[in-house]
Amino acid sequence: MKITQEKKDDLNALLKINLSSKDYQQKVNDVIKNYCKTANVPGFRKGKVPAGQIKKMYGKSILVEEVNKLLQDSIYKYITENKIEVLGNPLPLENNIDWENSVDFEFKFEMGLAPDFKVDLDKKVSFNFYKIKADKKMIDHYSNDVAKRYGSMIHPDISEENDLILGDFVQLDNKKNILEGGISHTASVALDVVMDKKSKKSLVGVSKDSEVIIRINKNFSKDVSHMLNINKEQADLLDSNFKFTVKNISRMNPSDLNQDLFDKVFGTGTVNNKKEFRSKIQDEIEKSFIVESDRKLKNDIVLHLINKLNLKLPDEFLKKWLLQTNDKNLTLEQIEAEYTQYSKSLRWQLIENKIIKENNLEVTNEDVLNHTKDLIKQNFGQYGQKAPEENKLTEIAGKVLENEDERKKVYNQLYDFKTLSLYKRKFKINDKSVTYDEFVKLASK
Repeated sequence: MKITQEKKDDLNALLKINLSSKDYQQKVNDVIKNYCKTANVPGFRKGKVPAGQIKKMYGKSILVEEVNKLLQDSIYKYITENKIEVLGNPLPLENNIDWENSVDFEFKFEMGLAPDFKVDLDKKVSFNFYKIKADKKMIDHYSNDVAKRYGSMIHPDISEENDLILGDFVQLDNKKNILEGGISHTASVALDVVMDKKSKKSLVGVSKDSEVIIRINKNFSKDVSHMLNINKEQADLLDSNFKFTVKNISRMNPSDLNQDLFDKVFGTGTVNNKKEFRSKIQDEIEKSFIVESDRKLKNDIVLHLINKLNLKLPDEFLKKWLLQTNDKNLTLEQIEAEYTQYSKSLRWQLIENKIIKENNLEVTNEDVLNHTKDLIKQNFGQYGQKAPEENKLTEIAGKVLENEDERKKVYNQLYDFKTLSLYKRKFKINDKSVTYDEFVKLASK
């Protein structure tokens, strides 16, 4: 076997593989022998089929299959041993092979090569880290939410705009008579998620046994299918009047902002007055925004490095490779339309992989297990539950990581943490305080 590589340019190469019969014939003979033992051929006893008969019947297909296996193995080995950084996979060029009469073969493959580059994480380059400050309106909103979570349910006589109303839905026809065979269901309506302003207004100020006619379509609320006990396809097509008869009104009566509430939320003695309570709420809000600030910083760094390095790619090869290997039957026109975004994503993947390699960043199995256990603890904490004992926690984490998608997700999260930490050390980071609205405007750019 002879393998040679011819570079067309820095990003494209031609791979030639020359095979002689000694490269593949023994493998072909071994398969034919096995066929002789196992094949069921009319006129011959099983295990007694002559090799000549097998060769006559299956020789060409066996040869093609074994040569293709040899090619794939050889290409992989050649690329690995020579440390060639390819993009996509080598694509076979049209080879006019005479399988019937030839014993020596030449195959050609085109390859897309990754660009050669270095990444300089320059300390002179600066980025803003936006610290989002919670304003009075936001603190009021979160404080009220906390008070509601620890409040009590009451049943007022008259509904208000954030109440939960239980009632009977009955579908009407165009004349507002009950539709025979129409939808009929008892369900609760949370007024704060009703999107249709007219319907919401008609449900405010009603009392028990009130009857209201409302128009329901997919824009009525976020979950029409659940509310009416119909499937999503029916909900998307629905546009009809309904009679809604009120059976009960529920309202969450917020807890008073007192010491009892402070102790329940933050622990005994941690907060002692409303001012400290609001300050603690502010801290919690601003901590929750750090994820968004980190995401914005990472995005700014990504765009900076993509634009600075401006990596060239073997575009025509990649388009051809995408056309031949995609499983969505994409057309060349669709690939052309989506290629800009694909190539941008590929450029960043190359840059980030280089950063990880050059800075010896590594995620170990122990890192993955410990991070998964931390996520499980957080999940229990969100529901006010105590995390399991260490042995049980390890068992649960192990079961989660048996799912390859979940395992990959954790690996990606950890590499995100490690690369972001690296960027914060390598670049100059300027803290800048902004309001949430200001941050949204910056992020939307």
